[in-house]
Amino acid sequence: MAEDSFIVSPTRKHTGTIIFLHGLGENGENWKLVLSKMVKPNIKVICLNAPKIPLTLNKGFPTAAWFDLASLDENKMEDESSILRAVDKLHDIIDEEIASSKVSATKTMLAGFSQGGALAMYAALTYHKRLAAVCVMSSWPVIRHTMPDAAINNTNTPTLQCHGTEDPVIFYKWGLILSEALKEMNPNKYEFKAYEGLGHAVNDQELQDVKNFINKIFP
Repeated sequence: MAEDSFIVSPTRKHTGTIIFLHGLGENGENWKLVLSKMVKPNIKVICLNAPKIPLTLNKGFPTAAWFDLASLDENKMEDESSILRAVDKLHDIIDEEIASSKVSATKTMLAGFSQGGALAMYAALTYHKRLAAVCVMSSWPVIRHTMPDAAINNTNTPTLQCHGTEDPVIFYKWGLILSEALKEMNPNKYEFKAYEGLGHAVNDQELQDVKNFINKIFP
């Protein structure tokens, strides 16, 4: 999975890394273009591509997804084994990137949109090293019944969560459920931003907020 990605390479000495996970059915190409306009020349951005898997939500049709989904109803059963396999793979990718680049975990940000953000958030909380920051957009809490017990790390790491109030896919109320859990675990370095009238997408204000957050983490 690590090799299957779109990368923004640093043009100066590499001092920070962002690993980004796209949403369901996407790939990393568009996010590479978006994030390339946000980062300074010393930052590397890795926009991973999810594998195509038979997606239950899509009647078993192969879809780019980080883990299987049967429903977008937060009260339905989750495929926990599929989620945890994806978490393990992402942890391995982070470890590999740190080892190869010699840029530490404390200089590595994990970020994502929608399903990618949901995975990024759970992976950050269960990763064995402290990260520089976490940023999630239009996401929801996966395997939330395991929290906060499963959170072994990054509960005091700078975290930005963004969500549109009119999201018809990942409802705003699901973003608020994630927000409440994160606020409880991370009362000091967690920030939530809502965007009035925004659907399952990003707008200019959200992108500016994300850019400001990135540049605060990597000055």
